[in-house]
Amino acid sequence: MSQAAYPAPPVADALGLPAPDPVQHIMQLATGYIVSSVLNVAVKLNIADQLAAGPKTAPELAALTGSNAGALYRALRLLAMVGVFHEDYSHRFGLTPVGETLLSNAPGSMRASVEWLSDPFHFRVHEHTAHAIRTGETVDRLVTGKPIFEYLAEDQEEGAVFHRAMSCFTANMTPALLSACDFSAVDTLVDVGGGHGAFLTSALQRFPHLKGVLYDVPQVAEAAAANLERAGVAGRCSVKAGNFFESVPAGADAYMMKLIIHDWADAPALTILSNCRKALEGVNGGRLLIFDAVIAPGNEPHFAKLIDIEMLLLPGGIERTAKEFKDLLSRAGFRLTQITPTKCPLSVIEAVCA
Repeated sequence: MSQAAYPAPPVADALGLPAPDPVQHIMQLATGYIVSSVLNVAVKLNIADQLAAGPKTAPELAALTGSNAGALYRALRLLAMVGVFHEDYSHRFGLTPVGETLLSNAPGSMRASVEWLSDPFHFRVHEHTAHAIRTGETVDRLVTGKPIFEYLAEDQEEGAVFHRAMSCFTANMTPALLSACDFSAVDTLVDVGGGHGAFLTSALQRFPHLKGVLYDVPQVAEAAAANLERAGVAGRCSVKAGNFFESVPAGADAYMMKLIIHDWADAPALTILSNCRKALEGVNGGRLLIFDAVIAPGNEPHFAKLIDIEMLLLPGGIERTAKEFKDLLSRAGFRLTQITPTKCPLSVIEAVCA
């Protein structure tokens, strides 16, 4: 088949660029795991931080990181090829704007997110992708012997990588989400599955009248309480531990969930939503806010289409379309009122009791 027979990818087509050579394109896709594995090593070696003060050669970086200079050079050359670093004519490597996102202390750092997404744990998971596609079953038990969230609660090292990544995602998405939300008429906001409290902290700081309740499993709630105290908002926020499959705290006029519903197939998601519906029963002006990706029709690129495979393999969740959210909410006793896209990959999905 000639190259002309292949349609240009949506991004190239939108920019008026020629379609990539089909052979080169498919080889890029097939070798993506190599870049991911090398990127993970660069994160663990803190290469970006080592370059913060200026370019360095591979031998200099090897001495600082306890690496083999020749092997490290080959890895950095690959990452320079894909734009993470830049190699000059003196074979010194420096940061690019992409590489700067890996700086540990930079505003908007993506370091923790990249560490989790490229973690060797995922290579073990994706060994079983064929099983998931053939059967529709998750592979978490094949890899860990137990459900994924149970495993992450027990494996402290892997769990720490995961929770750092979730906090990183939240920190980067919170400004966009808060810009799309108006909590001025909300008295008490319950963050269901609120993690370590990053979003709720920002909401409380932005809306001084707001009271909050962070609700999560006991081991997560304990860490959240300390974070809220350090942020100076603990006086307006209580922390409650529990299981959202059993109940959620009552007494609030707004409930929110960020990256929670996408973790679950329809049946367990309905249980969570129904518990929120019970908590809102009879609350005047009560509302539910879901912060999740909404997949649009067509082939346009969206991060959610990648994460959807993660949902298939691990917790058994799914990234949903607007219609799927509307139908799911209706089955739980809610009426979808609006979906607001934001400047991050997530949308704000709002609903009221039907």
